[in-house]
Amino acid sequence: MTRTRTAGARPADTAPAPGGPAPRRTLLHGLPWLVWRRHRTLLLLVLLTTAVGCLIFVWQRPGLLGFLHTHSTAPGAEGAPDNSFEHAYGQLFSGGRQLLTWLPVLAGVFLGAPLIAAEQEQRTLTLVSTQSVSRGRWAAATIGLPLAVIVLCTALLSAAFTWLWEPAHLLVDGGDWLSGGLFESTGPVPVAMTLFLTVCGIALGMLLRRTVAAMAATLVLALATGLWFERLRTGLGTLRSITYPYGSDGPALPRGAVRVDDWVATADGRLYGYGTCHTGDTEACRARLGIVHHVAQYFDYGQLAGMQWRGAGILLALTALVLAFVVWRVRRRPL
Repeated sequence: MTRTRTAGARPADTAPAPGGPAPRRTLLHGLPWLVWRRHRTLLLLVLLTTAVGCLIFVWQRPGLLGFLHTHSTAPGAEGAPDNSFEHAYGQLFSGGRQLLTWLPVLAGVFLGAPLIAAEQEQRTLTLVSTQSVSRGRWAAATIGLPLAVIVLCTALLSAAFTWLWEPAHLLVDGGDWLSGGLFESTGPVPVAMTLFLTVCGIALGMLLRRTVAAMAATLVLALATGLWFERLRTGLGTLRSITYPYGSDGPALPRGAVRVDDWVATADGRLYGYGTCHTGDTEACRARLGIVHHVAQYFDYGQLAGMQWRGAGILLALTALVLAFVVWRVRRRPL
């Protein structure tokens, strides 16, 4: 009688012959092992990148703290460390920011998009319906293992980079944490963005059934998501403002604050654009409109964590919807 083996089983998983050697025990077996084997090159590359990145960030932190301590206690050094800091650590922070900004995009394009699309294109999915493994179990292994690896790696990289950046946040990019990629490359945002783009890549691959087309569509979606998130981030917190007399320099903003906009205002609080009454008879224009104040709007550094978690929450909610659609289609519709 011919013996059959279910999809995902390995010879090492079968029972040994009487008196034979014991089977080799591994961390993964069955379907998770099969998924690992199919994607091990990319997953190992992600793990290696994570290990190297975290090692660099952790290794650089003691030197960074020493640099900050030295310059903060040097006589007459107030405001002077900017150039020396950029020379010493500018490339490090630029590289870390780019890594955590592009990692979600690369995960969606090269991991998410081909995950199911390649199976459909190569017709290997037809084996699922002929084996004892259910669609739900196959989907859990095929989607769950790569997502777990990429999310864990992104979380480790983000935690290490944020740990390195926080002591120097007043100097990196001149203290502007809202623009330039720091908002998207620290805290929980990289993890949520990676999860969202990877799941969207899986969904697009499942719908398009062609690997290259799915990768291209995921790249376009990732770029559009980046633009959308840039517009969204200023709405994730409540702007604070400082009002001061027109024509004066005004008070300094709190340490770590990011200036967002400037206005001119009337005594009753009506706002006009900062360039209002800058041409022509400015005195008559201000008198006619009643402009007597400048207003500076900003986000305080203490708002950063809350804004990031709100943005991550929106991404995670969208991820849950897309993932629910993927699971439903895998279980209910022809693949």
